[in-house]
Amino acid sequence: MTPNDSSPHDRPQGPVRKGRRYEALSVGQLSKRSGVPVSTLHFYEAQGLLEGWRTAANHRRYYRASLRRLALIRVAQRAGVPLREIREQLSALPHEEVASAEDWARLAENWRAGLTERIERLTRLRDQMEGCIGCGCLSVDRCPLRNPGDALGAEGPGARLLDPAGEDAEEARGD
Repeated sequence: MTPNDSSPHDRPQGPVRKGRRYEALSVGQLSKRSGVPVSTLHFYEAQGLLEGWRTAANHRRYYRASLRRLALIRVAQRAGVPLREIREQLSALPHEEVASAEDWARLAENWRAGLTERIERLTRLRDQMEGCIGCGCLSVDRCPLRNPGDALGAEGPGARLLDPAGEDAEEARGD
């Protein structure tokens, strides 16, 4: 789509689609109105979560509907939905239209099972952490968080997990 900006001094307007002209926002306007930093907007665009275009003067423009889209992204992120899943779900929605209540209901329903599973996993983690407070080593034979079933104890003495992500343990077990 090509923008319909006739001059950089005109009120920004977006492309015409289905006989309707869409109001456009600059990246600064979108950032100010949404409360999302410009760098994050650029990141979201690179990740396929937002869609923008360039004017004849090479200025970035975004659909006004991006404000609602950003709200959906931020709410989903706060709920723990990974960006990959957010992108997959939002791909079905047009960038130039505001998401409807029905759209949001569909997105929420699609995320419900994953959110429920995350809540259950975090609840188990919280409940298991109470036994570890004060331990400090997280490698004892009964630690269900870092070394379930003392799997690493069978490999001999000493530190087996040198990185916080646990990649060394995966390599040691051949995962």
